[in-house]
Amino acid sequence: MYHKKAITRRKFISRSALTIASLSALNLTSLAQDKSKKVRLALIGCGQRGAGIISVTKNNPEIQFVAFCDNDPRRLAQAKKWGNAQTQYYADYKKLLAQANIDAVVIASPLFLHYPMCLEAIKNKKHIYVEKTMSFNIKEAISLSQIVQKTDLVFQVGHQYRYYDMYYKVKEIIDKGWLGKISHIESQYNRNSDWRRPVLNDQEERVINWRLYKEFSGGLVAELCAHQIDVVNWLLGSNPKKVMGLGGIDYWKDGRDTYDNIRVIYEYEDGIKSCVTSVSNNQHNSYNIKILGSKGTLDIKRSSVYFYPEPAKKEIGTVDGVSGATLEVYKPGEAKEIKYSSPDGADRDPTVYALLDFVSCIANNKKPFCDVNVGKNVAIAVHMANTAIETGNTQYWKEEYS
Repeated sequence: MYHKKAITRRKFISRSALTIASLSALNLTSLAQDKSKKVRLALIGCGQRGAGIISVTKNNPEIQFVAFCDNDPRRLAQAKKWGNAQTQYYADYKKLLAQANIDAVVIASPLFLHYPMCLEAIKNKKHIYVEKTMSFNIKEAISLSQIVQKTDLVFQVGHQYRYYDMYYKVKEIIDKGWLGKISHIESQYNRNSDWRRPVLNDQEERVINWRLYKEFSGGLVAELCAHQIDVVNWLLGSNPKKVMGLGGIDYWKDGRDTYDNIRVIYEYEDGIKSCVTSVSNNQHNSYNIKILGSKGTLDIKRSSVYFYPEPAKKEIGTVDGVSGATLEVYKPGEAKEIKYSSPDGADRDPTVYALLDFVSCIANNKKPFCDVNVGKNVAIAVHMANTAIETGNTQYWKEEYS
């Protein structure tokens, strides 16, 4: 395994190739008009995330992988089940990126390799989709943003929930004022797992279980909570002003040095506090975001959203003109499930929509919604949190980060 401003759904649709109409027919503009422009993708990193990407995209004709790369022979052997007679396989990512018949690369390697792999891809003029978190530290995040902006390459970061219709419904509800003044957000990403994978010998330990070591990984904040940090940044339309945090190795005492539990609190504009938690020995309500406002609460789960009004609220109104969802008078604390639909009615994994946008942006020379600056801002927030935990000191957003 290889080792701004808030945007409304209407604005997003107008600026991106990822539209409801286009996705309903998988009609991504130039890709549908000229099949010769089909983007030839390569995947670097054939481990758990790489395999997950293939599993959700393998039946989509617009997402075509022509090459795979991993320096672990076992992972590369697994990847050979994903290709055909024309597919190319590489153990060295630099050799893969030097190939002229590859247009773009999806980087699903361990975090510490994101930056050097992105630089190599840029050198070889390949469009880039890099998994979250974008970089291993703040310096790399700023550097990568500056470098990418001097190119004409499409650069997208794998915060795929920005392509999940459920969150556009959430954004719409917030914009319509259902929640009133938002004051607090509570996010958790919990698992009951040691996060450890089996190894054949001691020499493999840090290679296979790289997530457990600070030398290679940003731990729970970077690997799990980055998704929710990104969602909160997007919904609030800003970056956090400061963060404080705690963490520890209090359950899985097995030689790891990344924390098995973290709890951090970000402060945004207007005093909004966003508490982010991840523990690895209890998975009750595993993934959850609660947005607390003066008029109500949104309880966001993996694939469902519930609205809880505060007391003495009258009829609120319609959500939109498409779903016809209407909120009538509710009793305080009574849950109302918020309905939403996927763009093409197929209920695909958000990763599919994210990669469809990626290839469409390449074909149409457009900027992706989740671009290098989005990735930079989330990466900075992630690494601020880890530094706050490690030092015990509050970390502040600096002018040079913006």
